[in-house]
Amino acid sequence: MAVNTTSTRYPWLVLSVTSLGVLLTLLNVGTLNVALPVVAKHFNANAETANWILLSYMLFNTVFILIFGRLADMFGRRRLYIIGLSIFTVVSLLIGLAPNIWVLLVLRAIQAAGGAIVITNTTPLLTDAFPEKTLSKGLGINVLIASLAQLAGPVVGGFFASTLGWQWVFWFNVPFGILGVIWAATTLRGMESKGTREPFDVSGNILVFFALGGVILALSEGSTLGWSSPIVLLGLAAFVILTPIFMRIEWTSKSPLMDLHLFGQRRYAMAYVAAFLNSFARSAVVLLMALYYQTINHDTPFTAGLAVLPVTLGMLILSPVAGSLASRYDARVISSLGLALSGVGVAILIVVVGPYGLFVWAAIGMFLVGAGSALFLTPNTASIMTTIDPAHRGTANGLRSMLQNMGQVISTALSLMLVTAGLPKALQASVYAGNEASLPPGDIHLLVLGFRVALVAMLVATVIGILASLVRGEKSAA
Repeated sequence: MAVNTTSTRYPWLVLSVTSLGVLLTLLNVGTLNVALPVVAKHFNANAETANWILLSYMLFNTVFILIFGRLADMFGRRRLYIIGLSIFTVVSLLIGLAPNIWVLLVLRAIQAAGGAIVITNTTPLLTDAFPEKTLSKGLGINVLIASLAQLAGPVVGGFFASTLGWQWVFWFNVPFGILGVIWAATTLRGMESKGTREPFDVSGNILVFFALGGVILALSEGSTLGWSSPIVLLGLAAFVILTPIFMRIEWTSKSPLMDLHLFGQRRYAMAYVAAFLNSFARSAVVLLMALYYQTINHDTPFTAGLAVLPVTLGMLILSPVAGSLASRYDARVISSLGLALSGVGVAILIVVVGPYGLFVWAAIGMFLVGAGSALFLTPNTASIMTTIDPAHRGTANGLRSMLQNMGQVISTALSLMLVTAGLPKALQASVYAGNEASLPPGDIHLLVLGFRVALVAMLVATVIGILASLVRGEKSAA
């Protein structure tokens, strides 16, 4: 039976569909942040390969988000959303059966495609369904669900990794994924997008994949292979050479993968830049602190998962507040305030990280990081989506999501590189050994210094993000 799209209940039914998709895809990221040492140990992965257990998903998810945002505008959001959630669910089952690390990495890339389809369609589906006057409330709840996913992710990952085994980090997705597919197929039956039917930008897709892949390869391997390694230099060269070519093609294309003309409007441009920097600054905090508590404090994955809860608890508490404030005040003010709050949290973490740091201060710092991010996300997203032509909302949201994911993947690669760069090569793998890490007492200070340097990089990105958010201009300038 088709759902009546004119019903006042329909927007909330759509929100229930997208919430389940967001919950699953973001849980997947949070669970592995904590379970990474257990998975790496099972497959006897060295430091280089362990990096790619996380980065393979992030890289492909980032590129696919932009691609599928474009495809959603062309062929309709409902169909792609159901396909994406189906792929994500099936591959989650297969990952737990992976016979070796290479099969796991390939399956993670395919899983990333499914997750990208879900994420890139979530905000456009909500924007299409909600009236503008209540859109901020719907987006705020969506961020709240995302916060819940991130809140539960480390705990769920730590629990399964410590008890039932690493396979259940992925297998728990399956029953909920099946439920989500059935619910989406029923609820979104009357929600087919008209689409734009414009040509698909093949060259743009290829260029952005190899350019982004190049910089991630260089960052992830630089500290282990050396910055003069041919592989690292090749990755940097790919990024430096292909990025301007990509931008030139996108600027002149009639149907670009990334509509760079949006950056000609200051309000849009700065909102996108701020989204990237917020993601860059926040994303690595949970990963860094989870590894820190396992490596330095020798906590179990489950205990480390509990220790990083303040980040997502902050997001959980502030998300409803952000939705309310976003409908009353200009995004420039609220988003900038959120970034400033996150910056204070990161600064606290820089000071307290160390063998003798008090957890209460670390918890306060992590809470502020999460609270500030929640305060930033809803108004910043609403400021982008409410003034976009409905036929191009998938592309606009795909660009926003891609930049946020790009911030996440670059942040992860850079922070892991900074943490391990100061360690002797023989000890770099200890970062991924979790609570079984065996560091000589004389080398612990090197690891602590690495964590602090990585957090300083997050703080610098936050400060730049505040400046970008403040100069976006007043709402009337949009």
